Amino acid sequence: MNKKIKTEAVDHLFQAVLALKSIDECYSFFEDVCTVNELLSLSQRYEVAKMLREKKTYLEIAEQTGASTATISRVNRSLNYGNDGYDMIFERLDLE
Repeated sequence: MNKKIKTEAVDHLFQAVLALKSIDECYSFFEDVCTVNELLSLSQRYEVAKMLREKKTYLEIAEQTGASTATISRVNRSLNYGNDGYDMIFERLDLE
């Protein structure tokens, strides 16, 4: 875990996220918290991670998601050397 982001404010944000109970509640909350571009960027990274786990090529991922190769590379680095957050979620959602 990155000690730079471990703050009381981030804890409060995560507690708020954990209190959400539906997709509609997520839309309401995240539309208030994030800009449209921030939310689209987060969802794009998640899609990139799924596609990387499916062994798609950078070119396929870039074409389907519009992500830059720099973004794809960053997500790939997180998958390989990060905190296993993507893998935890993929396992819980049975996406592996």
